[in-house]
Amino acid sequence: MTHPNPLEQVPLERLRERTSIKWRHFGPDVLPMWVAEMDVVPAEAIQDAVARALRDGDTGYGHGVAYAEAHARFSADRWGFAPDPAASVTVADVMMGVFELLRMLTDAGDEVVVTSPVYPPFHGFTRHAGRVVREAPLTADARLDVDAIDAALAAATAGGRRSVLLLASPHNPTGTVHTRAELEAVAAVAARHGASVVVDEIHAPLTLPGAVFTPYLSVDPRGFAVTSASKAWNLAGIRSATILAGTDAAATLREIPEVVTHGPNHLAVIAHTAAYDQGRDWLDAVVAGLAANHALVRDLLVGSGVEHRIPDATYLAWLDLSATALADPDARADGGAVADTSAPSVALHRAGLGVNAGEPFGAGGENHVRVNVGTSEAVLREGVARLRAAVDAA
Repeated sequence: MTHPNPLEQVPLERLRERTSIKWRHFGPDVLPMWVAEMDVVPAEAIQDAVARALRDGDTGYGHGVAYAEAHARFSADRWGFAPDPAASVTVADVMMGVFELLRMLTDAGDEVVVTSPVYPPFHGFTRHAGRVVREAPLTADARLDVDAIDAALAAATAGGRRSVLLLASPHNPTGTVHTRAELEAVAAVAARHGASVVVDEIHAPLTLPGAVFTPYLSVDPRGFAVTSASKAWNLAGIRSATILAGTDAAATLREIPEVVTHGPNHLAVIAHTAAYDQGRDWLDAVVAGLAANHALVRDLLVGSGVEHRIPDATYLAWLDLSATALADPDARADGGAVADTSAPSVALHRAGLGVNAGEPFGAGGENHVRVNVGTSEAVLREGVARLRAAVDAA
């Protein structure tokens, strides 16, 4: 049975009743299409699992590897690769997992290589861990630049220092799905320099039709992956995550401090486990809706001067406004330290559209904005109309 499109189930007036940051950060005249939260209601299987736990009083501390086992089943069915649940640790969320891995795999003052423009917390959490960000920018067509990564890791490991290559796969904000060949090349480069690889795979279930996602651990037994059901099933408010280690890294993962496992929310683990096992039809309907939405954005932006490359994954549209009158000739990205504002994003906010500025994503983010298309067609059309109006008025 075909599942109805979850993106078309919640009207705008009900969305505006929500109290999450997406709907409270801006004023009521602004249409928010920014932070990673879709305009959906969670799958019924997730609602039922959480309600059952509340009714039964199953609201204590978590235990075991049920989360990793559910993810392994999902990964095996979708991507033909099942990571070992025994080589896993459940943590509070993806970025806390990344944070703990950076602390374990590097020393204070060591460098972490990121492929900018990339998710701003990669910059922020690296600095919070007392490490230094080194950028290896993507190519002009938003793909991994293996030569740039090679050079960055060579510099980061000079003198025997430790380093980590921190990847987003699929990439955030571009939505690029890295090929198996690209990941194999990255793994070889990292091994040659003695660097560790940590991969955020949180957007993987949102891979769009026509693209093929490759789990990083299927190509690199030395690597680490951190993942969660929170993005694909819209569970950011009840989040948890799991760290997965490759076969050659399992012993290293066992060294992670035991206190790190105290953070996971037991209800979140129950919700995410239900998502992986019983929320697949719902997910498929969302992915189909997102594919249609990206195509609609492309069509609505024709002739606007705004460049939109349909991504391989995610509900994120990475829009290039460089050729529009909103562009700031003095824009620069300084590794995510700038405020989350830019000339284009400020202009769009004033026009009633809330977006993410591109500069905090690092090099390559200048004069870009990130727009969340995980919404209804009506909201999407209104949002693009506001964007085009701002461009035309500039």
